[in-house]
Amino acid sequence: MEEYLKLFVASAITNNMVLTQFLGLCIFFGVSKNLNASIGMGMAVTSVMTISTLLAWAVYNYVLHPLGLEVLMLITFVVLIAGLVQLLEMVIKKHAPALYNMWGIYLVLIATNCVVIAVPITNAESHNGFMTSFVLAIGSGVGFALALILMASLREKLQYADVPKSLEGLGISFILAGMLALSFFGFSGMITL
Repeated sequence: MEEYLKLFVASAITNNMVLTQFLGLCIFFGVSKNLNASIGMGMAVTSVMTISTLLAWAVYNYVLHPLGLEVLMLITFVVLIAGLVQLLEMVIKKHAPALYNMWGIYLVLIATNCVVIAVPITNAESHNGFMTSFVLAIGSGVGFALALILMASLREKLQYADVPKSLEGLGISFILAGMLALSFFGFSGMITL
């Protein structure tokens, strides 16, 4: 149990995929303008990442690996994630239209987001078991949501700040992301797996 807790904390904070590995930056910068959208997107990415990781684990361990078709891993995982995102989009559009309108094009971007496919590939290449894959997916999703919410909070506060004209927009966002990444790098080495 302690090993899973360490893995969760490590994947959420010390090995945060956004701020230490720089994956998923398109959604990170695109959705972090609004705190409410960031919370919703964080939950959506965490859900898609967890479900797709578990499905990918089953497909890899029960189909691809036994049949020697590991070479098809990437294309199989892409199709699996794209199908899952389409299903999620239909469900959200029908049951939560306000959330669907708020996410806009970013919901579709989840399907092509590198952070979502990085976790199933990491699990397959590391030959992780089911529980390890599950904890890594949840931790990575929570870490993504944490980074997104922190960035959105900072960007909303910046609306009341006197930012120099040359740094307005993405310029100050890149500086903020760099400062957040530096703060997360401060946790590196605290947990060894």
